[in-house]
Amino acid sequence: MGEVKLEHVTKRYADVTAVDDMNVEIRDNEFVCLVGPSGCGKSTTMEMIAGLTKPTEGKVFIAGHDVTNLPPKDRGIAMVFQNIALFPHMDVYDNISFGLRLRDFEKEEIDRRVERASDIVQLEGMLDRMPDEMSGGQRQRVAIARAIVRNPEVFLMDEPLANLDAKLRVHMRTELQRLHKELDTTIIYVTHDQAEAMTMSDRIAVIDSGELQQIDPPLTCYNEPKNLFVAGFIGSPAMNFVDGEVRENGFHGENVEVEFDPADHGLSVGDEVTLGIRPEDVYLTRDSEISTPTRVIDAKTDVLEPMGDEIFVYLLLDEEAGTDLDDMAGDAFAGQLLMSVDPDSDIEEDEDVDVVLDRSRVHLFDTNSGEAIVHGITSKMPATSADETPAEGDD
Repeated sequence: MGEVKLEHVTKRYADVTAVDDMNVEIRDNEFVCLVGPSGCGKSTTMEMIAGLTKPTEGKVFIAGHDVTNLPPKDRGIAMVFQNIALFPHMDVYDNISFGLRLRDFEKEEIDRRVERASDIVQLEGMLDRMPDEMSGGQRQRVAIARAIVRNPEVFLMDEPLANLDAKLRVHMRTELQRLHKELDTTIIYVTHDQAEAMTMSDRIAVIDSGELQQIDPPLTCYNEPKNLFVAGFIGSPAMNFVDGEVRENGFHGENVEVEFDPADHGLSVGDEVTLGIRPEDVYLTRDSEISTPTRVIDAKTDVLEPMGDEIFVYLLLDEEAGTDLDDMAGDAFAGQLLMSVDPDSDIEEDEDVDVVLDRSRVHLFDTNSGEAIVHGITSKMPATSADETPAEGDD
């Protein structure tokens, strides 16, 4: 059984806390990605599971056994790293079988395991090749086969695709998913690439500054982020954020207002909140057919980025707003908004447009704590005056 459990695991280096009170349970046969920005503690977490680093505090369990003080060779794990590190003077067979030969396995058993592993990673007919005669993807498959022959309880993979080109990374992601199904084993995978995490994993563990922010299935992290960090990190391009406050008739931010009854969402007048909306949930009013639009927002198109299957449109809501894209990557709102439109849209640069947000896809976060308050605005204040009459298309 390949269950992995971390109980209050902390790792400190002098005055730096790399991992802070980590509590994670990974089920048998589960594919879990540890994801986060560089320096967040995901590789350190992996190293403590592997036994390469000992926790300052806490315990590590594998298959129900406390392995906190055991060396890597006794933990029932196999590791694949970013640096493939094959022996250049050994052919593929010898590279794959090296660990088994060190442990004095019988020749027949070694042959059986190497043949099985090479079949799984599609290295048939290549066992007599040298590493310098192989492509990057083939060498990575050799490293994976070398791990497979150990029949581990748990596979630990630390950014194994980082050194491959973009096309090969996509191919190898598919290979790893197929490998997981075929081996029916537990895989813990470290990456900073959220595309890898979203496409491959059963669950994503999002880490920031050594702390676990959320561990859930990929679409749950995407649609129901627990806090501002997860909302801004998961998703490419990032979620738009608008800082504002709660008023009697709902959210009020610079250039953006969304009507709702604060009491329906546990909010009070004066609360500081941050509105989040993903680019695909921002619509041109002339193309919008959504049933739950917000009030119309006046905007002007700035930069257009054709992506093939969609166009990213950077909108200016304030004539004095700059075009610093860093302001739109999860930081404070600065009079800008990112929208995604169909590739056949007739939108142009420097065009005055009207846009709406899909109320059912609006997220609200506590500005001070960053914690999520609500995913989707379900209530709406009735119009009480001419000034509050909903725009055409509003419910």
